[in-house]
Amino acid sequence: MMKFSRKPISLFTFSCILSIATLLLYNIPFFNYVAETSNATAGGRLFLLTSLVVIMLVLHFMMAYLTMYLLRMVGRILLAILAIINATAVYFIITYSVMIDATTIENVFNTRYSEASGFFSWSLWTFIFVCGVLPALFCLLQPVVIGKAKKLGIYCGSSLVIILITAAMNISQTLWISQHDTELGGLLQPWSYLVNTGRVISFSQEEQAEEIKLPDGKIMDDEKAVVVLVIGESARKANFQLYGYARKNNPLLSKVEDLKVYQANSCATYTTAGTKAILEPKNSDDLYELLPNYAYRTGADVTWRTSNWGEPPIHIGEGQYITDPELGKQYGVPNTYDNILLHGLRERILSSQKNKVLIVLHTSTSHGPNYADKYPKEFEMYKPVARNVEEGEKNVGTLVNAYDNSILYTDYLLDSLIKTLRGMSDWKRAMIFISDHGESLGENKMFMHGLPMRLAPKEQYEIPFLVWTSKDYREYKTADELPKVLEQHFIFHSILNLLSIQSPAYDPNFDIFK
Repeated sequence: MMKFSRKPISLFTFSCILSIATLLLYNIPFFNYVAETSNATAGGRLFLLTSLVVIMLVLHFMMAYLTMYLLRMVGRILLAILAIINATAVYFIITYSVMIDATTIENVFNTRYSEASGFFSWSLWTFIFVCGVLPALFCLLQPVVIGKAKKLGIYCGSSLVIILITAAMNISQTLWISQHDTELGGLLQPWSYLVNTGRVISFSQEEQAEEIKLPDGKIMDDEKAVVVLVIGESARKANFQLYGYARKNNPLLSKVEDLKVYQANSCATYTTAGTKAILEPKNSDDLYELLPNYAYRTGADVTWRTSNWGEPPIHIGEGQYITDPELGKQYGVPNTYDNILLHGLRERILSSQKNKVLIVLHTSTSHGPNYADKYPKEFEMYKPVARNVEEGEKNVGTLVNAYDNSILYTDYLLDSLIKTLRGMSDWKRAMIFISDHGESLGENKMFMHGLPMRLAPKEQYEIPFLVWTSKDYREYKTADELPKVLEQHFIFHSILNLLSIQSPAYDPNFDIFK
């Protein structure tokens, strides 16, 4: 089908070939989903599938025809690029059970090359070459006779009529389509990433250039207090020994008698939204002043240390937002693993000129697809390990081994942090750990994270929430005084309490302390 020669073909033939290729190469997952989830009778399902085939063929034909006719060589280049992106998108849909929705596109925009390279494999490159590069070469090199404008009007007009008639014949499926619009849109190529890229760009432009400021707060005492908030990455509750997991991958934290363990859910399944939810006073699509920014403006000493990315805008003063490479240079140590975030932390706190100190550590300890690259080799207790998710699909147990080793390393990091804080007896001290979201490890053939909340399995939103405080710092609320499952917004209000910040933005109903 993709074979081309130097003999020119008509634009009609060219567009037909591209339309059929787009259907067969990139949209089989779409039709599989329709066939598996449609609630119609067997005859009704067959009619719906046939109608969707007709609509898709005609729509892709019209897109190819218009693109080539109007843009000529530029159109060839655009169609070639779409072929390669289509192949990449459908590879990830098939391999990782993802959908190409706005969340996925936003994750793509917020992913570093170092993490994206973890997905690179020979199977990916082979798939892209066969299903992307070869069709792209056809688009670029096949001679085409463009034809006259009259044919453009006839073909495109006829296409619209066919689409409208076929859609009208399926009017009874409107409710089902509306119920599954996210899934259908996320599987339909190339429309999934074209439409959702436009949505993400539109959302980013609509965001406030400046945060919505919260009402002024005030620090109410001179007591020396430090709070270290650790934002975990992709840590799921199901694989923590503290929450009943069979493996002993929290050997250190399980011995900390004064550690509080809470049930919690994330507000999203991807880093940007999950981190925003942890730092904001309430769940909102708007960008309110975040906890570090608010505490800094109120008078606290705030530092953000990160080995991750994707957090919302942080405004805490020059030199107080520090990345892991900067820490590595500062302390002359490798910055490969998250223990770099703990280097010099005690000295940083003791050197503060203020009585209220907030430290935020944004980790990347359990971020896929290369879980085995996130911890030092001495923490590889569970073996053998998969080097990445794609390898782990063949043997999920090896993927779980690598992930559980990353949780074992998290256990070490948090215990080390608590020990550091225990030794600072002149301060009131607190450590809070909460994850941005959870992670799928092969359940129902799903991997990693990022599904829309209404579709996400519990593994992607049930998260650990751990709290340690020094003796007599604050009195905890009892279980009867709290919801059974906490939200990420409890972080904002609980830390305002710990830092003695009185504020109209504070809500005692979202505070774990009395």
